[in-house]
Amino acid sequence: MRIVAVFLSLLLSALPASAETVRLGDRSYEIQLPAEPRGAPLILALHGGGGNPGQFARSSGFGRAAVKAGYAVVFPAGTGRRGDRLLTWNAGYCCASAARNREDDLGFLARVVKDAQGRFGLGASVYLTGMSNGAMMAETFAARHPALVTAVAAVSGTMDTGSIRVREPVPALIIHGTADAMVPYAGGKGASSLTRTEFASVASVVRAFLAPWGSGLEQTDRQIDRRDDGTSVTVTDYQKQGRVILRLITIEGGGHNWPGGRKAGRLPANDGAVTQEIDANAEILRFFATHP
Repeated sequence: MRIVAVFLSLLLSALPASAETVRLGDRSYEIQLPAEPRGAPLILALHGGGGNPGQFARSSGFGRAAVKAGYAVVFPAGTGRRGDRLLTWNAGYCCASAARNREDDLGFLARVVKDAQGRFGLGASVYLTGMSNGAMMAETFAARHPALVTAVAAVSGTMDTGSIRVREPVPALIIHGTADAMVPYAGGKGASSLTRTEFASVASVVRAFLAPWGSGLEQTDRQIDRRDDGTSVTVTDYQKQGRVILRLITIEGGGHNWPGGRKAGRLPANDGAVTQEIDANAEILRFFATHP
């Protein structure tokens, strides 16, 4: 019985202290709270195009990992024509009905932050992350509203650097695979893309987020290649005065997916591999922890 009790205690400690859905007019967000929510830092986690809050929470496992680390995690809902399941974000040049209808997703996310902080007594630190179209939206929000964002992390998505300038310094983490067939690492139209968007390159996003930091940056590179999974990882850090202000994690041979999470749907045959070299949740939380 003692062993069972210990096991149940460990299991329960890994679960969110509470989780609920909050309505904001005709929009909504799901929130997972740590055991002590008052003063907790907030992370907005944005689903990919065609996804939704519940799907992204399950496929990434991000909420569980972040709550365990003491964060409150909000999964906001984009918009769509088919109820509350196939949703997208208006990240400027992508995606779908959200972009066509010019949804004010920047304003919506700002309202989500204010509401969650006030409703649950959260702290002032706000982080954003997202997958694919959600990554584009996270980067766009950070670029447009840098004063509201402590740091941002993007997986498999690039914002429209042709139209968007990062207004003030924001620490950024970028995770992207070189064999991504939906949002190509080098930019352009993806061979398996569901849109005809000419996506910005990862390099242009790196330049955009580095620009406000000015001169005096130091660059270091390291390799991760521990497993025989068809991928290897290059971690490029840009430091200013000894602090990493931008980290680029390039997954050689990696496809359009959330490393360490469930493989999202049935990916095209020409898309790259799902790397086992890194775990996106761990990398994001590690980066956020260095920018309190």
